Amino acid sequence: MFESLGRYILLLRLSFRKPEKFSVYWAEVMREMVSVGIGSLGIISIISVFIGAATTIQVAFQLSSPLVPLSIAGKIARDSTILEFSPTISALVLAGRVGSSIASQIGTMRVTEQIDALEIMGVNAPGYLISPKIIAGMSMVPLLVIASITLGITGGYIACVASGDITPADYIVGVRDGFDGLTVRVALVKAIVFGFIIASICAYQGFYTSGGALEVGQSATKGVVFSCVMILFADLVITRLML
Repeated sequence: MFESLGRYILLLRLSFRKPEKFSVYWAEVMREMVSVGIGSLGIISIISVFIGAATTIQVAFQLSSPLVPLSIAGKIARDSTILEFSPTISALVLAGRVGSSIASQIGTMRVTEQIDALEIMGVNAPGYLISPKIIAGMSMVPLLVIASITLGITGGYIACVASGDITPADYIVGVRDGFDGLTVRVALVKAIVFGFIIASICAYQGFYTSGGALEVGQSATKGVVFSCVMILFADLVITRLML
């Protein structure tokens, strides 16, 4: 474990050395941002709308007492979406989509000796391959989380209109009532940390792949599993420190 942690830290150190040619790195960062952000927007949008709708319906079912105002369902759905559902579930989905892609891409380059060729040419392979992915993850995951929050709350509104369990007016009152900007800050901090975890851990697993196609698949699986575990652990730590 300590050997793996040491290799992980040294790999991160190499990844953020001064680039040989800034324009080449900038182009890679832009390409990775499009891949992570635009490429993941569809699945994040679909998941967010359905989770927001399901959360609102379940809250309305549990708050069936006439003593509880229906508007509280909007408040609970809003806070749970901002604090937990959007950042954490989005990160777990991205670990499967983006993380596996990163690990398999770098792992394939390793087993086909493309990384060795870069190092022979004097290119800082970790910097060229890994740092653009980490930068893209830390910049695009927060934007995806913001979109997820917006769509999740919108999904709750759509559920109110479609089901009739809560009137849309009561839902809007609950969403607006007692809003605390700290919840959004917590969500953004989680998103930045989760983006770093996904990109760095999956890139580490791919970079140290050895063998053939079977090992590439195993590295992708390990990257996703370890990323999900660390996302949940970081979620607990950030929640405890900031709330």
